[in-house]
Amino acid sequence: MVMNKVLACPDCEGSLRYYDRVLRMVRTKGGVIVYFKIQRLRCTGCGRTHRELPESLFPYKQYEAEIIEGVLEGIITPNTIGYEDYPCEATMLRWLRTLK
Repeated sequence: MVMNKVLACPDCEGSLRYYDRVLRMVRTKGGVIVYFKIQRLRCTGCGRTHRELPESLFPYKQYEAEIIEGVLEGIITPNTIGYEDYPCEATMLRWLRTLK
């Protein structure tokens, strides 16, 4: 995964070129699902493919960054109105264990 405007491969420092786009499902407030078009880049050096993620997404996570950051900062808990079901309490606890 690379963030916006990165022009070098994180593995070998080779240059990255546009490869294609893919759809990425993201869960937002209230469990609403939104699809983002994510650009994929291919390294001219090692041939690996990387996805260019916007700042509103975490790598390998289904929920938007705003929700995950709210859980990590303690603003969003299982008792917070509007977040009782999305994400579930087990997911929130897993984020607290692995992302802090």
